[in-house]
Amino acid sequence: MPELPEVETVRRGLIPAMEGRVIAAARVNRPDLRWPFPPRMAQRLTGARITRLGRRSKYLLADLSSGETLIVHLGMSGRMLVSGAVMGRFHHDHPAPAKHDHVVFDMEGGARVTFNDARRFGAMDLIETDRVEGHWLLAGLGPEPLGNAFHQDYLVERLRGRMTPIKAALLDQRVVAGLGNIYVCEALHRAGISPKRKAGRISAARIAELVPVIRTVLQEAIAAGGSSLRDYRQSDGELGYFQHDFRVYGREGQPCRTPGCCGTVTRIVQSGRSSFYCPQCQR
Repeated sequence: MPELPEVETVRRGLIPAMEGRVIAAARVNRPDLRWPFPPRMAQRLTGARITRLGRRSKYLLADLSSGETLIVHLGMSGRMLVSGAVMGRFHHDHPAPAKHDHVVFDMEGGARVTFNDARRFGAMDLIETDRVEGHWLLAGLGPEPLGNAFHQDYLVERLRGRMTPIKAALLDQRVVAGLGNIYVCEALHRAGISPKRKAGRISAARIAELVPVIRTVLQEAIAAGGSSLRDYRQSDGELGYFQHDFRVYGREGQPCRTPGCCGTVTRIVQSGRSSFYCPQCQR
């Protein structure tokens, strides 16, 4: 699944083509993705202006002049591809329709935004904007890790007494929204904390130190354009490249990149997911 940096990268790439512009025509080419599309979605989108293109956790949120918000989840292979518009140095003519082009937005000004999803694990929904925080996909989410509500005192209190491994605790979207497997592995490595440690048995000082580390890892990944794993692409079609800076993720059996550490990156499975860490410097 794309994680917060990938979704934020897509959001920023879509802003020049979508934010402030009218959806001249929307086309829906199948009845569903992971779940059925909302009734009359194409008609409800056509003619509406996107007043703001935001993000909550791993979801794109397009506020519309009609008073509704379009919620988009990319799923495992979903891509929002822009054509027919100049974005910096990129210019893409409209390509021929592809097999997995499920939703197409023809925007005011000539841009086309195509939602392509080969595996169909993505999703879209429409809800009144003033009710969006209560949508079942968003209700109960924790604070954004790059927002002001995510701070040292919050995380220390939220993890106090929890006997789940710190890796699982940070992946809990009710604790902090948007963190996924890749960047939790990377943050724990930088903080020197083993993913196996019980969250409630880590000192408050070390938990507090995680907050700026998490922020730094995410900010670096966003600046690098997100990571390219499997089918992920930025909105202009270019590959992200933060994966070249992974310190532990996907590096099983390779030397630890912590200066002065002689350890080797190890992979274990936690709750069905791979955790990569260095047993030498992560305690």
